[in-house]
Amino acid sequence: MGESTTSAAESFCDVVQDHARLQGDVIAFTYAGEEISFAELDEGANRVANGLAALGVKPGERVAFLGKNHPLYFEAFLGANRMGAVMTPVNWRLAAPEVAYILDNCQARVVFIGEGFAEVLAGIRADCPHVEQVIGIDAPDYPGTDYRIWRDGFSATPPAHRVAAEDDALQLYTSGTTGKPKGAVITHGSLLSSRDATAAGEDMRSWQEPIPGDVTLLAMPCFHISGTGTGIGTMVAGTNSIVLPEYDPTKALDLIANFNISKIFLVPAAIQILLNHPRVAETDFSRLKYITYGASPIPLELMREAMRVIGCGFVQMYGMTETSGTIIALDPEDHVPEGSVLMRSVGKPLAGVEIKVIDEAGNPVPAGTVGEIATRSNKNMRGYWNNPDATAATIDAEGWLRTGDAGYLDEDGYLYIHDRVKDMIISGGENVYPAEVENALYSHPAVADVAVIGVPDAKWGEAVKACVVVKPGEHLTEAELIAHARTLIAGYKCPKTVDFIPALPRNPSGKILRRELRAPYWEGKDRAVN
Repeated sequence: MGESTTSAAESFCDVVQDHARLQGDVIAFTYAGEEISFAELDEGANRVANGLAALGVKPGERVAFLGKNHPLYFEAFLGANRMGAVMTPVNWRLAAPEVAYILDNCQARVVFIGEGFAEVLAGIRADCPHVEQVIGIDAPDYPGTDYRIWRDGFSATPPAHRVAAEDDALQLYTSGTTGKPKGAVITHGSLLSSRDATAAGEDMRSWQEPIPGDVTLLAMPCFHISGTGTGIGTMVAGTNSIVLPEYDPTKALDLIANFNISKIFLVPAAIQILLNHPRVAETDFSRLKYITYGASPIPLELMREAMRVIGCGFVQMYGMTETSGTIIALDPEDHVPEGSVLMRSVGKPLAGVEIKVIDEAGNPVPAGTVGEIATRSNKNMRGYWNNPDATAATIDAEGWLRTGDAGYLDEDGYLYIHDRVKDMIISGGENVYPAEVENALYSHPAVADVAVIGVPDAKWGEAVKACVVVKPGEHLTEAELIAHARTLIAGYKCPKTVDFIPALPRNPSGKILRRELRAPYWEGKDRAVN
């Protein structure tokens, strides 16, 4: 790729500008037959930056994106960052009240929408008083401002604003322990260091090294750090991402077969769906170098099948939104078909990442002892948007971030996930906090008491189960309660099953004993996550 592009970079904005200057004809994104070169991406981002400034957007303000994956999302993201604004992609799978909460909370004045979301946004505009301008990205169902026409009405001259590594770049919303999602604020420096180890003077592992001509399949949603992080990673590397609007195993197999796909990130449930596809046996995977996977543990049998059928290198990744993505990885050489103790781990920390396991008082515990996993690095978020209490509860004065996961380190520094300190459920790679679901279920007039737990599920890893006490004299069915929840929260958060019970187990202070509810379902498992 020629001379180094990242030595003085403060952000991925600088890196893209360098790629446009040094290798402008190289393709940055491919989508539905359209190719966008680095030169075109750079020019378009400058136009967006000037367009947002003309709309009155100020540095530090948030702009939002509500839509499925699209390369113009990354162009708008880049443009917003160049004039100092912060991109907030919104989970399009959320129910309308949840979307409204995020748009109101982040105070976005400009919202970019994709095809299929004009009606959703129109229905909640009254609940989003900050929104002044809506711009449709290839959205024929939206009769208002068209992104391409709007963008092309502004100068391609780079804005005068200079981005600093400590400036906010991205705000991603995570499920909330108390029922409301929190906006994790990620800086330019965190994003760049998480995707270019050389920029921080760190050593890369072999699977991290960018190779000219690499083509990445971007199949995970951009409202997650997995999707947005993949796109930023390929922009930093100066390589091509082929973008899928959403994960589709048939399209993924077509692209693997017909393009030089070399890297993919998938959650374990997506790997399983791919392996179950009738065409998987006839697909040529020989050009695929690596599948990176994460968000939840993967069963050994599924991993063995993937290694046998696909035959590429596999890298398990551990991280979270609050760490800008991956901080620990299990390398390809640690994946062996016959299985091993190491394959139950999530690997070793990446360069520059500190990990420790602590007790309830925050003291480090010896190797082999289960405690809460804490991490410190320049990959950590700055904090939660307008939520100093939640920030202080997560990141201490010395910069250590509590992950909420329980695990242990072995003598060689490999990390093993054992359980969760928090009550979070991970279903199909999506984080679900019981409090969000319980709040929705409580609003049904027949519900007297409710607790939500995660139970093992062969397809999704974990499934959401509700344990419900019905009010005396009331009648309620599982179908009725699930249908009620769907009007308030995203479908993936809704219970898959409901147990109606006479009373919830509680301790003397009234706290629900979730572990008692979970215990029968996890009996015989060697860890309490699936």
